[in-house]
Formats: sequence, structure tokens, C-alpha cells
Amino acid sequence: MSAHGSLRRHRFIGMAVSLSATVALAATLSACSGDEPPKKAYTVPSSLCGITVDPALVKAALPGGDSLTSATVKPNGGTVRCNLSVDGKEALSLAQAWWGERDNAMGVAQGYADTDDGAVSEDLRFVHTGKAGVGKTVSSCKVPRHPEQDLYTVVQTRDSGVDDPDAIEKLLIAYTKAVEGSPACR
Repeated sequence: MSAHGSLRRHRFIGMAVSLSATVALAATLSACSGDEPPKKAYTVPSSLCGITVDPALVKAALPGGDSLTSATVKPNGGTVRCNLSVDGKEALSLAQAWWGERDNAMGVAQGYADTDDGAVSEDLRFVHTGKAGVGKTVSSCKVPRHPEQDLYTVVQTRDSGVDDPDAIEKLLIAYTKAVEGSPACR
């Protein structure tokens, strides 16, 4: 083989190695860039903090991960919050809160993060964005310890990367209906 042929062969091998390295690097970066969402390896129970909700609707509003835990928190006399954590990091909160009888979903939503400029339902009972929403229970939802208040539901994601208006709306409506049928409204 001539010196010229040997030089071409080395250039070709060098280009092939360089091309292989570029392809390997691109594949690695692609895997790291999150082209595919992380798998949701956990199971969502049908009852969360005493309220029965379709697990598929809850899972749609949660990030990927391996384990799911829930905890009930009662920060004051009129609020019950069910905090869901994925792999130990708080990811979603489902809450019930009593507000003044003259309040409405849009007014109550102003008290919660990530509800600004939310879509409002035709009946004005629901306000939601891709990260949070507020729903007003039916007027028959009354209890003696809150005689002049209405019960609202709140769904909020917690820095989980989830931003899905459709998933939040479906979960908010289902959660509100589940609360309306629970002891919280009797």
C-alpha cells in the first residue's frame, strides 16, 4: 500500500471513530434531555385521605417516579389537605377549604398559587390552569360547624414539572364531585 493510500485509510478510520463518538454523545444527551417522561412505577390508591378518586386522573397530574405516599394535613379549622409525594418530594396537593358564602371560585382562586388567568367553567364553579385549580361544591354541601361558608376544593401541583390543563381540569371536577358525596358535605 502506498503512503498516500495509508494516509487516506487513517483519515477514514479517524472520521469513523469521530462519527461513532458523535453518535454516542448524541444518544447520551438525548437520553438525558428527557425526550421520554420518567415512568410512573407507583400505584395510586383509589382513596386518598378518605376521598375516593379515579387513580388514573390522579396519576395524570403526577410526575414520574418509583414510590407514592400521602399525608393528611389540617393547617386550620376549615382546611383539610391531602399531600401526595413522589419519591419523597411533595408533588400534588388535594385540599378542601371553607370560604365565605359570598365568595366564588374566581375569588377563592386568587388565594392559591398558579391559578392566575385560569380557564373558568361555564357555570363559574371551576377555575384551573395546567398547575392548579379551584372548584366550588354544590350549594347543598353544608355542615353545622361552617353555617355561613361554602366548601371549595383545590388541586395544586408542587414544583413537579407537571403543567397539563386537561389533567388538572379532569382531576379538579372529579375530586370536587367526590368531596360532594363524602362526609365533608354532611
